[in-house]
Amino acid sequence: MPPTRAEAEQVDGVRKQVDRLCWTGILLGLAFTMTNVQQFAAAGSPTWSLPWLAAWLLDPMVSVVLLAILRAEQVTARYGIRTGGWVRAAKWFTLAATYVMNTWAAYAAGQADSVVLHSVPPLVVFVAAEAVTDLRDKLSEAVRAAFTNTESGPVEKREPSAPAASSKRRTSFDEYLERARKAWRPGVTVSPSWIREATGCSRGLSSRLAAALASELDEGGGRR
Repeated sequence: MPPTRAEAEQVDGVRKQVDRLCWTGILLGLAFTMTNVQQFAAAGSPTWSLPWLAAWLLDPMVSVVLLAILRAEQVTARYGIRTGGWVRAAKWFTLAATYVMNTWAAYAAGQADSVVLHSVPPLVVFVAAEAVTDLRDKLSEAVRAAFTNTESGPVEKREPSAPAASSKRRTSFDEYLERARKAWRPGVTVSPSWIREATGCSRGLSSRLAAALASELDEGGGRR
């Protein structure tokens, strides 16, 4: 039995909730490391001195770059676009820099409990940074599948009330995709909302159509 629309919307709600929780955990982890990184950068400078104040800028500088990379990876992964080696290098450099600055004093003092305490938040950020993109991608697939099954289920079960010749034929995925191909022009950004406007398809189908058309355009020489 295909899922109902309410169940499909529930899956979409879970996807959004998981995304928010992952990002909340990442932000909290980065906020926890800020004090330790500041102490590392200040290196014993007097409180409220210029070096002490400037040390507060180090952790946000690294964290903002990291968050920008993670957000960009979410968008590119949604359309199946692979990022280059410099993007991966920048992400892992910022993560490694956060870990080293957060735990340096604990390692130098040889305090095992302090090493564990200051290792957990950056390690959580490491793991969540890798997981959040994959989780969002897989949950988005689940949402698309749920909405697609919701749309197709009732149609397959419905008994025709009139002769087959007079029943309305359901538009196929390929037909919607062909409409989108004809409607697309150079400079147009392929998105689910544009797909719905151009083809008249449902919200649940528009994400799949957008991904398929974007992939075709990329393979055709990056015309999108």
